[in-house]
Amino acid sequence: MEYTKEKYSEDSDIPTCARRRVFVTIMLFLGMANAYVMRTNMSVAIVAMVDHKSITKERNSNSTRYIEGDLHGEFNWSYKLQGYILASFFYGYVLTQIPFGFLIKNYGSKHFLGWGMMINSLAAFLVPISARKGGYLALCVVRFVQGLGEGPIVPCTHAMLAHWIPPDERSRSGAAVYAGAQFGTIVSMPLSGLLAVHGFDGGWPSIFYVFGIVSTLWSVLFLWLVPEDPSVAKTISEAERKYISKAIWSTQSADNTAKTPICSIFKSVPFWAIMIAHSGQNYGYETLMTELPTYMAMVMKVKLKANGFLSSLPYLAMWITAIVFSVIADRLIRNNMSITLARKIMNSFGQYGPAVTLLAVGYCYQSLILTVALFTIGMGLNGAIYSGFKINHLDLSPTFAGLLMSMTNCCANLIGLTAPMVAGHVINLDPSIANWRIVFLISSAVYGTCATFFLLFASGKRQW
Repeated sequence: MEYTKEKYSEDSDIPTCARRRVFVTIMLFLGMANAYVMRTNMSVAIVAMVDHKSITKERNSNSTRYIEGDLHGEFNWSYKLQGYILASFFYGYVLTQIPFGFLIKNYGSKHFLGWGMMINSLAAFLVPISARKGGYLALCVVRFVQGLGEGPIVPCTHAMLAHWIPPDERSRSGAAVYAGAQFGTIVSMPLSGLLAVHGFDGGWPSIFYVFGIVSTLWSVLFLWLVPEDPSVAKTISEAERKYISKAIWSTQSADNTAKTPICSIFKSVPFWAIMIAHSGQNYGYETLMTELPTYMAMVMKVKLKANGFLSSLPYLAMWITAIVFSVIADRLIRNNMSITLARKIMNSFGQYGPAVTLLAVGYCYQSLILTVALFTIGMGLNGAIYSGFKINHLDLSPTFAGLLMSMTNCCANLIGLTAPMVAGHVINLDPSIANWRIVFLISSAVYGTCATFFLLFASGKRQW
């Protein structure tokens, strides 16, 4: 479709579905969904890959009371080792964060994002053969490579949002894009559970083949169809191009040669507020994302096919509420609430909510309905973080939003990758409810502490 100046004189005249920034937002949403599919499918697959009866009998004969059903996998990996396997992805993921944060300022985001996801997608086809032929070490290497490929997605996505989305649309667009993480998890967990039971090549390998194909297709379409920014987009109306440029850069130059204010960034308390909130979020989120299927299988005695579906419900709630909270946040800002206050309110819902529910969930293990309800409520409230700290980088600086995100995301994932390892160590000798309570208590404390720091020191004012 070709747009002309004569057809649309103002951005407000353009139908929402015809705005180029909406198409970019949708593609970034699908990219984020693919990224989280590739990240979370191992959490369900590993439940089918491991012979849980064998490893619990070796550790503690009393623990076999938690094992029943279809948990007879090919591999005899301890819970501690499973924690390292789940964490191996994140070692690769964090290594590429800050380098790409610097590179995208001068070389753009599109190709780093697209080709990085292509590497991630193609490596997925090697997961089954690496596990079967090379054991856990080879599997860790492949997951590490997948992490390397996925590393650019968050800083590059943030940079593209900074160039495409006007300030008063950022809560909604940012939440829509990053809610792709929940959408991907919603798709990944139940479908992975079904593939693990009914899929080809023994079940669990089909998880990586199917999702690898889908993610490869997205990478091709993204590289082909998505422009770097409005200035180089060919299928955009001049009215939309001018509106975006004026809204974003009216008070700040878009000069890519501007010196990066590294010292000023590290001295900024609002930046550290984002850094700490982001780190707390990743620790709590990664605990649930990597360990929830195992908890549902070991403690709640949920069979594999149902496990993926029940484990996905909290992420469905988070996806829906992220959009709801984002609409509220943008409306508050348009009604003259300060950006600072709006971000703090949203973030408080987003992190204090799961902190409280995680404290309670360990005491409700006798009721599957109550357990799932608590996880769902906690993760639903967690959706508010997308209108809190998650989009706050763009408030501090549109020019350096990608770099700021790469820095906080790197630190957050370094913290987050410890979550499955900590959980693995706690439950390794005995996956009892008492030890699972310790896992949830640690996550709750991290959520609450980091939310408080953001509440005290965050800012929505432009810094650079």
